[in-house]
Amino acid sequence: MSEARADIVVVGAGAAGLMAAIWAGRAARGAGARPRIVALDGARSLGAKILVAGGGRCNVTHHTVSEGDYAGSSRNAIRKVLLRYPVERTVGFFRELGVHLKLEDTGKLFPTTDSARTVLDALLGAARDAGVEVLHPRRVGGVRVLDEGWFGVDEDPGAEHGKGWGGILARRVILATGGRSLPRSGSDGLGHEVARSLGHTITKRVFPSLVPLTMPKDHPLCALSGLSVRATLEVRSGAGKRLESFTDSLLFTHFGLSGPCAMNISRYYTDALRDDQSSSLVASFLPERREQQVEESLLALGKSTVASFLRDELPERLARTLCDLARVDPSSTGASLSRDARKSLANALCALRLPVTGDRGWNYAEVTAGGVPLSEIRLETMESRIVPGLHLCGEICDVDGRIGGFNFQWAWASGFVAGSAAAAGVAAPPAPALPGGA
Repeated sequence: MSEARADIVVVGAGAAGLMAAIWAGRAARGAGARPRIVALDGARSLGAKILVAGGGRCNVTHHTVSEGDYAGSSRNAIRKVLLRYPVERTVGFFRELGVHLKLEDTGKLFPTTDSARTVLDALLGAARDAGVEVLHPRRVGGVRVLDEGWFGVDEDPGAEHGKGWGGILARRVILATGGRSLPRSGSDGLGHEVARSLGHTITKRVFPSLVPLTMPKDHPLCALSGLSVRATLEVRSGAGKRLESFTDSLLFTHFGLSGPCAMNISRYYTDALRDDQSSSLVASFLPERREQQVEESLLALGKSTVASFLRDELPERLARTLCDLARVDPSSTGASLSRDARKSLANALCALRLPVTGDRGWNYAEVTAGGVPLSEIRLETMESRIVPGLHLCGEICDVDGRIGGFNFQWAWASGFVAGSAAAAGVAAPPAPALPGGA
């Protein structure tokens, strides 16, 4: 193995990895130490996920964050980590770096520049200031536990770029590789393989989250591509039990459904389907009304037409499509509608079952559902309960949040805890001997 060595090696220089590296450097310097901290990333260009987040504006965090905004591991465990680095600290941290955040009506916080590049540049600058060496492309092929408390961080010999760096010896390792979402950014499942090789488990279910949903291309709703409306999507079990719902903006596309509403519900629909193939996804385009209320409104129309009733409720294209699906002529008067017609239209408006065929997969998913369970990690340090000296943070953990900056907040919080603890870990005991007496 190469003689290259470091006190702390962070594998992955995305949001969580950069945060961990920054705080490792800051914590060490605060204690009067000058350890060598190296962040390795396999990408030729850093920060791909940061740069595409929020439509290129980077939704840094959310005004209010709680464990209820996340799924995956125990919400109590998630809460303990989030409390170590709340939103106020995130806002203050970026302000200190010269990145001022603005609050939008949705509760999302964006940089005032409306540019994700501002966020990435600030993080890279903070890493440099903290004494971190960010090296790329340096794709890691594996991590081994060596004698005397050292790790071997090995080069991936099959990497397309950046070959020949030969690996590095490390006293502490922080895995911040991400999960499997947006594999072109570098998070292609490597971290899961490394964690598993070190004795960790990965949840049985690992699947795309915050991902657009697909429907048959000839479905009438796909013809509404580009139209966005406020709607409620609800997951129901085969027995009709309501499992989860979101009300937000829903975007119709040529392939199916996108927008915050569809992407938020995607992980719950996929999860439910794996438990019960008869689970379904239903849509309400009148979120504040129930089917019975709509039936009563239709009955009360008298000589007014269905079209006039829907004109104030929905875009005309969507209204006509829903009438077609319900087999109701929009020019019909309320008085002329049969009971079955009223029920059919009310159902199409408030509980339309959507023929979802799947999702757009890892290339379009914003985050990974599943990963290393938090039960295998010491929450006060994000250190492995299985491998001393190994820390994990970010998307590699079994934690995924909804749209709105929640996944970034998890990255900042877990990265802070992991980095600070790793620095304390190398500062506390005397440096162990290098393996083989080197």
